[in-house]
Amino acid sequence: MRCIVLIKATKDSEAGVMPSEQLLKEMTDYNEELVKAGIMLDGQGLQPTAKAARVLFSGEKRTVVDGPFAETKELIAGYWLWQVRDLQEAIEWVKRCPNPTGEESQIEIRPLYELADFGAEYTPELVERAEKMRADIEKLR
Repeated sequence: MRCIVLIKATKDSEAGVMPSEQLLKEMTDYNEELVKAGIMLDGQGLQPTAKAARVLFSGEKRTVVDGPFAETKELIAGYWLWQVRDLQEAIEWVKRCPNPTGEESQIEIRPLYELADFGAEYTPELVERAEKMRADIEKLR
């Protein structure tokens, strides 16, 4: 199972406050463990939403909203992309994570859809195109 592990933003992360050297060391150690275990596929911190934009869709209309965005409890400060056996394994790994803020914080785990999850909606042609696209993405890495 692939999943995305989302680190929720805080007022500090939205203000661009960088983590302490100690926290960076702890997170680097943790990330090295994830890589050695074959779990981590990708991971990055995200810049504050002051440097971001949202595109809102309403029918055919598109509206661009520049950041910052007000509600930090719904914002993301960083992510990992993991390959795990199941949700329980992901939970166990997150429980080992250093506290990303040193204060109150949240990490959310969301399983990704796989092609098989779509069942009959995916025709053989769409499966072939999706697999080719994934292979092309891997070549770019």
